[in-house]
Amino acid sequence: MTSSMSFRALSSSSYSTNTSPWLYDAFLSFRGEDTRNTFIAHLHHALLQNGIHTYIDEDELRRGDEISPALLQAIENSRLSIIVLSENYASSTWCLDELLNILNLRNQRGNFGKALAVCVGKFNEDVKKVQRWKAALQEVANLAGYELENGNESKFIREIVQEVSRIVNYSYLYVSKYLVGMESRVQDIDLLLSIGMNDIHMMGIFGVGGIGKTTIAKRIYNSIFLQFDGHCFLKNVRETSNQVGGLVQMQNTLLNEILKASKCFDVGNVDRGVYELKRRLCSRRVLLILDDVDELVQLETLAGDRDWFGLGSRIIVDSKYEVKKLDHNEVLELFSWHAFEENKPIEDYVELSNQVIQYAEGLPLALTVLGSDLRGQSINQWRSVLDKYKRIPSKNIQEVLCLSYDGLDDNEKEIFLDIAFFFKGQHLDYVVKILDSCGFSPDNGIKRLIEKCLITITIHNTLWMHDLLQDMGRKIVRKESCKEPGARSRLWFHEDVRYVLEENAGTNNFEGIKVDLPEGHDHDMIRLSPKAFAKMKRLRFFISHNARFSGRSLDYLSNEFRVLDWSNCPLQSFPSNFRGEKLIDFKMYRGRIKEISGQFKSLTVMEFSECKFLTKIPDLSSCSNLKELHISKCKNLVKVHDSIGFLEKLVRLSLNDCSSLKSFPRCLKLRSLEDFVLWHCKKLRNFPEIKCKMERLSCIILLFTAIKELPSSIGCLTPALNALCLRSCTKLMHLPSSIHHLQNLKESCLGDCINVEIEELASSINGCFTGIEELSTEDYMNPMRLPISISHLQHLKILYLDNYRNLAIEEIRSSIGHLTGLKKLHPTTSKMIKRFELESSDELLLSSLYWYLDDSSFYCSSTLQELDLSWSAIVSLPPSIKRFVELRILRLLHCEKLQEILHIPPNIQELYASECFSLERFPEVSTKFQFHTSCGLRDLRWIDLSGCHKLLANIGSQVPNPLVVEEHIQDYSCGIIFPGNKIPDWFSHTKEPSNRD
Repeated sequence: MTSSMSFRALSSSSYSTNTSPWLYDAFLSFRGEDTRNTFIAHLHHALLQNGIHTYIDEDELRRGDEISPALLQAIENSRLSIIVLSENYASSTWCLDELLNILNLRNQRGNFGKALAVCVGKFNEDVKKVQRWKAALQEVANLAGYELENGNESKFIREIVQEVSRIVNYSYLYVSKYLVGMESRVQDIDLLLSIGMNDIHMMGIFGVGGIGKTTIAKRIYNSIFLQFDGHCFLKNVRETSNQVGGLVQMQNTLLNEILKASKCFDVGNVDRGVYELKRRLCSRRVLLILDDVDELVQLETLAGDRDWFGLGSRIIVDSKYEVKKLDHNEVLELFSWHAFEENKPIEDYVELSNQVIQYAEGLPLALTVLGSDLRGQSINQWRSVLDKYKRIPSKNIQEVLCLSYDGLDDNEKEIFLDIAFFFKGQHLDYVVKILDSCGFSPDNGIKRLIEKCLITITIHNTLWMHDLLQDMGRKIVRKESCKEPGARSRLWFHEDVRYVLEENAGTNNFEGIKVDLPEGHDHDMIRLSPKAFAKMKRLRFFISHNARFSGRSLDYLSNEFRVLDWSNCPLQSFPSNFRGEKLIDFKMYRGRIKEISGQFKSLTVMEFSECKFLTKIPDLSSCSNLKELHISKCKNLVKVHDSIGFLEKLVRLSLNDCSSLKSFPRCLKLRSLEDFVLWHCKKLRNFPEIKCKMERLSCIILLFTAIKELPSSIGCLTPALNALCLRSCTKLMHLPSSIHHLQNLKESCLGDCINVEIEELASSINGCFTGIEELSTEDYMNPMRLPISISHLQHLKILYLDNYRNLAIEEIRSSIGHLTGLKKLHPTTSKMIKRFELESSDELLLSSLYWYLDDSSFYCSSTLQELDLSWSAIVSLPPSIKRFVELRILRLLHCEKLQEILHIPPNIQELYASECFSLERFPEVSTKFQFHTSCGLRDLRWIDLSGCHKLLANIGSQVPNPLVVEEHIQDYSCGIIFPGNKIPDWFSHTKEPSNRD
């Protein structure tokens, strides 16, 4: 039996919400008599258990030769198809018709789908007699895939489910339920984007607030993001950039979302962020949408130029393309959907509806809020609302929206204002916990705000509010006391904050203060007197991220605090009255605090950073609810109290760059702990004993510490532990034998542990870490042998052979053939080696590489998808490389001795061969770019031959048929970077640059 599984990623333009455009995640195609009650039953159950909505035809008795309309509809409405080819599959006309429909649909959707074949047996030779479906079966045979002969079916199904989950779990952005009038705007932008062309487009969307720019951008993103190698919708650029470190934060977000790397990026500063973005994204086809950009510096640091991105990329910024307002019919329809849940007004409400929409000025936001507010009300109630609208001068849209706020009860109003001032963009669970502790009813209140369209919940479960509604909330509070800021309930405008704090003008009305200074301007320090907070008995929130303060002591701080998040806090200690019993979130950055005191029994998050006067973390045994403790860059911190080791609810514990830390809890009994980080604590010598089973702990990072040994109790950290990093622990002498118990590790860093002999290291971990998925020899500085035997790493998917000049190449050569699941191989020569300088170890690696590619060894040829031979001394690729049928990406950059490429994998999609100065012959690509249909590289869509000057004479020397050229160009079938500096004469699709270009 043989079976293959085809995964299709489709581009749809027929949906308007955040829900998937498909009814089913997966469609199962199979021969019932072969696999229904065995393999298919197990696979179907596993898919459902993992939340994958799967269509399976339950009709065992199929009558007639025609495939049913219901089945055709199910194929059409499924995101991907799983085709299980079994022994008798090809003998069923029904199955083969099903297969034809799946493949036809796949081909219609474009070349950005992905396929995977799954084999569970031997293919029936009688299939050759079935001529009608021969082409379809051949296409399936060429699909990438897994194979199961007599292997572990449970493990095999688990791998399938993981891959399906990876594809179907892409998140769609939430888009409003009713998108009246938006489709034509989206289509206008679609035309300008020219999706499919292999160039780079940057464009903008322009319009007033509330007109629907973000909605249009989300709608476009949802419809096309699956066509790109990486994608990111970066929201709230304006707001985030005004925060301290906001630009760096967004650069990190771009890298992490687009690259989906196993380790999170932290570029550290804007300049390095620009460098990393350009370096890492320049060869990727990227979709990037920057939402709410209002300054040039934001664009310059996030998407500075086209050459930051690979060909085929699309970058959208709301800046230049004007969005047309809705016309009257569209306005009426959108309003009707929200007011009546129909596409037009109820008969008795037509005239009233026309009067209401006059006040919305064509803005979708206003139509949404007003319609939701009036839904279900009587005609008399509508007339009463209209009377209020008429009293609003000049139809001020915020005043109109304010009437929706007026319909809330007191509890709901308080929640709305707290969100508008303090919690926009925060995680829902966090906000609910804070508001609940304040005595509100957040579950019901937030639900009511959502119903009235005053807030939304994003796909990341964060609270969101439109800028117009946030501004409305601020104006509502300002009206509490227009002339005296100290009499208001909440403050955010920096000049008002300065006045109240410096003039001791606060009152008992105060519930929250957020200091938000405009970035890019020098601001004077806010001078605090000891009595600055003395009258603020009800203060629940104080948040300041970018202001500077003077004054070393306060006489009073509110005990009603739920959030105290204070950067540059000038206090050396807290006032004697302060207990902090209601405090939930406690953060201080770059402060002068020397001593932490309080009874923080409600505290869940504590974070101190760059507090250079802090010398110890005190007894926190009262913090029984603490879940996160983060201490970083506290250079003079020496001691962490033993009580930290016994906080039962602690989930994350990290101490980073505390270079003076010497004393750490001797024991850990943290049953809830998931992440444990000690990074750059260079004086810390002892690792604590593990005193209980910590079954949730998944990650331990001990970088650049002075730890001498790990306790034998480290072996208790199973089964969840999957990452252990000991890099640059230069004092580490040996590893305990109990480390053998850590069998579920997928990531391990043991580099630069210079006091551990390589032989001892190898002996200590022999047989361990068999679950590792990624390995780089860069972790081991110039070793003569690897401490981990590659042959034992059955789950290894990515292998980097860096710093190999002193490696025992024979060890790699004898082991690499066992890596049957390898996906990416990078036997990369150091770029620091001088050009044309070839050392003996490079010769050894080269011979090993030829051995790997040779006919005698094809262990990985059925799995390897990416091969990087850049900077190597390879002269030509051997014929055996054609057996690498799964290979999609081949990198040969700076192979300066490469003379010819006579053989290439059959399903290659991308080939990078820039700066191969000696390359003269490449027959397949020459044929490809004479646009002959006989070229076998039908999947090849991108070739980089820049700098291959000797090859120039052999490419495009024959003038192709212009009609065939036109056909290929219209099909967007492939892109090429030609060597040289001249466009071939026969290429007529050119344009002289104008002064505007």
